Amino acid sequence: MAIGKVWVFAEIAEGRPVPVSLELLTGARSLGGTVEAVAFAPDAEQAAPELGAHGATTLHAATDPAYGEVLLGAPAAAVLATLVEQHKPDLLLFGMTYDGRDVAGRLSARLGVPVIANGLDVVGDGSITVRSAIFGATQNVSTRFDASPPAIAIIRPKSFAAEPSGGGPATVSRVDIPVADRHKQVRVVGRSADVAAGPKLEESAVVISGGRGLGDPKNFELLEQLAEALHAAVGASRAVVDAGWVPYSMQVGQTGKTVKPAVYIAVGISGAMQHTVGMKGAKTIVAINKDENAPIFKLADLGVVGDALKIVPQLTEEVRARRG
Repeated sequence: MAIGKVWVFAEIAEGRPVPVSLELLTGARSLGGTVEAVAFAPDAEQAAPELGAHGATTLHAATDPAYGEVLLGAPAAAVLATLVEQHKPDLLLFGMTYDGRDVAGRLSARLGVPVIANGLDVVGDGSITVRSAIFGATQNVSTRFDASPPAIAIIRPKSFAAEPSGGGPATVSRVDIPVADRHKQVRVVGRSADVAAGPKLEESAVVISGGRGLGDPKNFELLEQLAEALHAAVGASRAVVDAGWVPYSMQVGQTGKTVKPAVYIAVGISGAMQHTVGMKGAKTIVAINKDENAPIFKLADLGVVGDALKIVPQLTEEVRARRG
């Protein structure tokens, strides 16, 4: 089937689209159809210039003030189902975020159409096909939609690089469907965000991640010192997150964040597939591990066999010295 219209579910934070929404718009442009965005936030219209700059010709903006207070999944899916019936998009793309997964799943149930999750790419070559990785990223699969449109796909962050198209602001189409009273019974009563001193993990050009090989949660201070010298972000493996050493927001991997930095330094990380699926897209991978047989070395561009607790402080001193 030819793809006539692609919709991107654009998540909005403080009047701006979140990075994964811009990534999806970039990916959607390659499919050849008309690209539009749909957003649910009181300040959604403010995002029209940035969404347009990344390829959205139209922004369907649902700006009921209730969207700033309620849990988004149920009301957004209800309104989106109505919009889909009116405008007939062929494909809807969602980021693999908490809200993205919630809305996509509810919309799938309302429309009675399948949803493919955990996608890494989407291809329109006479049909709509989603590429994804399974079995701990040891196998790649392509899944084709055969049902009648719309197709719904949930795509992992960093699957596409967000690149502006040079377009002007998206034309705003206001969505006047109000949030139903039944959807106002579940409200968000508070929000909290982890405050990081350095760059964000998903956006940093250099990421330093630690694993069990550090031996003790206190030794993450060594990574923080190196990160400060390199202007890098600090991540972690699932093992140390599950152990309570660091917060979940630092987890890199299949059930954590996906990063694609210029340099990824894995310190004391064995290289389990659950972790590597979240960082193997890095341009250069450096591994520091005392186990010369650790699987991470098969993926690394540069491997250092040795005690990370001795190597990392020396590396930090050398970086500081060279930076004067």
